[in-house]
Amino acid sequence: MSRHRAPDPQDDETTTFPRVVADALPADASITSVLPIVPADATTVLPVVSADATTALPVVRPQTPLSWSSATEQTPPRPVDADATTQLPRIGGSGIARPAPTTATGRAVATDETGLLGAVPPAPPPDEAPAKPSPRPRWGGGDPQVPVKAVRAGEKNYRSAHAEYTRTTVGSVIRSTLRGTGELMITFGLVILLFAAYEVWGKTAIVDAHQSELEQGLAWDNPTVTPSTAPSPAPLAPPAAGKAVARLYLPKLKKHWVVVQGVTQKDIRYAPGHYPNSAMPGQPGNFSVAGHRNRATFWDLDQIKPGDRIVVETAEMWYVYEVVKQRIVLPTAVEVVRPTPPGLTAGKLITLTTCNPKFDNYQRLIIHGTLVSEQSRADGQPAELGAGA
Repeated sequence: MSRHRAPDPQDDETTTFPRVVADALPADASITSVLPIVPADATTVLPVVSADATTALPVVRPQTPLSWSSATEQTPPRPVDADATTQLPRIGGSGIARPAPTTATGRAVATDETGLLGAVPPAPPPDEAPAKPSPRPRWGGGDPQVPVKAVRAGEKNYRSAHAEYTRTTVGSVIRSTLRGTGELMITFGLVILLFAAYEVWGKTAIVDAHQSELEQGLAWDNPTVTPSTAPSPAPLAPPAAGKAVARLYLPKLKKHWVVVQGVTQKDIRYAPGHYPNSAMPGQPGNFSVAGHRNRATFWDLDQIKPGDRIVVETAEMWYVYEVVKQRIVLPTAVEVVRPTPPGLTAGKLITLTTCNPKFDNYQRLIIHGTLVSEQSRADGQPAELGAGA
């Protein structure tokens, strides 16, 4: 029994691709140059791109009808209807109903029978955020993502691959020294600025706060403002150290303070202090007062010149002194606080002392004055203070 058999005419020729026998072909034809003949079976429908009658596939020229047979059995070729391959059946709008084309979102697309309907492109993807640039490598060259590896330096030691950039040299030592010195100087300058700010504003606020406390501690009653014909009061007795003695006014500077008893650093920290061995206000002798040279106390004492007035207020009296002399002496010149300082006439005197120059204490600024008038507190303020004193 042969391995091959002749094709049955009842077989569906559209389902089996037959073999082409070389003997049945023309002498000038090859197997690869002959296309298989497709019968015009009604079930074999090729997709038509356009329904226009003018749009058709190229006509396949009929060749000698062939039939398929086995390589061992020589069966005469079976005739095939060549007219069926001349032109493919036309599928128009009246033939097979086709669904209306739509887009990816389901919206219908208008077209005509003569147009070519291509595939609807998909919607473009949403805009993506631009990629961040890769970080700049710390060292020149090389991939920043590659980890730094150690380099063998001897049998048991390793060093960094960048050791050449970090090794100690004379230049690196000099740079480090200059950098450290610069940072130290900047820090020192900031400390000086903070100290100056404290001297200017910090101490002023502290002194003003303590002066307010001293004002409240004064036990002076406000007398009735009526003329007084009573004789001068008895001399005042010196109070205890740190207690209030009198009020001191400098009308030219528009300043006034409560003077306390004592000239130690503790006594004059927040107020001018009265020299314990000097006279009391209004008494014969030299009423001597010392104060710090800061903005809260005797900062501008150098502006007091001969002819200016100094006013002292006690519990019962007002004393007005006139400046007669300004001098600068050494700290050892203690004679300026004697009852009669050099160059002055004995009487009722006043002396103010402070450090000189500003921000230093290797000298002393001295202001001398003599009593020119006095009045009872019951008579009101002296004219030197004015209405706003």
